Amino acid sequence: MNLILWRHAEAEEIAASDLARPLTTRGRKQAQSVARWLRTRLPEDALILASPAARTMQTAEALTDQYRVVRELAPNASVEAVLEAAGWPEGLASTVVVVGHQPTLGEVLARLLGNEVSESGAIRRSWAVKKSGVYWVKSRERNGDGEAVLLAAITPDLV
Repeated sequence: MNLILWRHAEAEEIAASDLARPLTTRGRKQAQSVARWLRTRLPEDALILASPAARTMQTAEALTDQYRVVRELAPNASVEAVLEAAGWPEGLASTVVVVGHQPTLGEVLARLLGNEVSESGAIRRSWAVKKSGVYWVKSRERNGDGEAVLLAAITPDLV
């Protein structure tokens, strides 16, 4: 399976609630540029899952209006909730795009691709994911063991 983790684009700081925060003008441009990059690479049957936050749904809508809102992907979701929602490692579809939040997406990456050791020697349990950044991870079996392979990491600055 291909698991694509897409952090929502830049959002307004102030709204009636955290879930209601919409994208800024810059955020809409970020989402559109990354969506263009994704659109040319995604299979037609890719499954798009979004958090119930306005900013994630608006990010997903830059790609398509065919996405599912998954309550379990809300801000501060657990790594397990994200992986379960996507059906990792077999997948609910051959390609699943999860539009979500930090630090959760960074924690998923740390779990799948391995923790990093900081300069101080501490283990980082999360990777930094820029707003509207995409990490594309593929599950595979090697020597009888499952593993995750990073296929791409892209930010709006690079597309």
